[in-house]
Amino acid sequence: MTTSNTRITRRTFVGGTAAATGIAAGFGILTRPAHAAEFTYKYANNLPVGHPMNTRAQEAAERIKQQSNGRLEIQIFPNNQLGGDTDMLSQVRSGALEFFTLSGLILATLVPAASINGVGFAFKDYDQVWAAMDGELGAWVRGQITKAGLHVMDKIWDNGYREITSSTKPINGPDDLKGFKIRVPVSPLWTSMFKAFDSAPASINFSEVYSALQTKVVEGQENPLAIISTAKLYEVQKYCSMTNHMWDGFWMLANRRAWEKLPKDLQEIVAKNWNEAAVAERADVAKLNASLKDELQAKGLVFNQPDPEPFRATLRKAGFYAEWKEKYGAEAWGLLEKTVGRLA
Repeated sequence: MTTSNTRITRRTFVGGTAAATGIAAGFGILTRPAHAAEFTYKYANNLPVGHPMNTRAQEAAERIKQQSNGRLEIQIFPNNQLGGDTDMLSQVRSGALEFFTLSGLILATLVPAASINGVGFAFKDYDQVWAAMDGELGAWVRGQITKAGLHVMDKIWDNGYREITSSTKPINGPDDLKGFKIRVPVSPLWTSMFKAFDSAPASINFSEVYSALQTKVVEGQENPLAIISTAKLYEVQKYCSMTNHMWDGFWMLANRRAWEKLPKDLQEIVAKNWNEAAVAERADVAKLNASLKDELQAKGLVFNQPDPEPFRATLRKAGFYAEWKEKYGAEAWGLLEKTVGRLA
């Protein structure tokens, strides 16, 4: 665990979004020193500057520079500065980018098994999430990522549980999802799950979500609280149901050739600091979510906490789990159920 006392607040998180254009000043490590490092690597992500991921990544980059005696400098490019997720994935594969954090649900376009952490209503709580992702399931997924030609760090960073918001009604049980017009990301896993609930899922790019909700093209959407807050979705939504229906995290990926160029001692320094930063970021996200719920309530969003078991039973009856067990394969599914219990 890191010993840093960095305090992640709602203000630093949101303020960071506006600061993206001034990143070179805010992240002083972007300015090259008088004596150039032996290795200068780039790390990019899709989150605002003030998100815990970037705060902890900056600390890690500074420690890596210090512990390597200036031999390795990592420049940080947050907030999609180097392109969208698919662009940056291509860059880290080609070597134009050395480090990149990506959601397993999006990495699944290259490594299908990487989306297994997003299986609907699989994880009952964070204890199960970390037991699986820091344990055998995570190790298996990392093995699949390695086979795809990327190097991946041991610890996954937290993006958070996803919650359902609505302009029409709270979602208290699976019956409330019947016919419910909900925006979902462009991903088979989401579409499959909500179709199993007899919902009407619409695949819409995130940039169009606010207007789709405002014009009632859809009634609701689903995202972690941090996204609901920063995208101001509370302005066009009334209810937030804490369904925790999917958990998502970010894998720290590295270009394999760039990784192998680093001497062993530098590899150890980088891995140690990236992994410690990931664990610290998890605690930060937990604190941020607690404060965000209070702030969103103050802005008029009405919260409810449904029982996940009826949702899980509905998915089981609809054949959702059986379908995805077949897609992921018996080995991966067995490792998931080893932590969460029987799903299919």
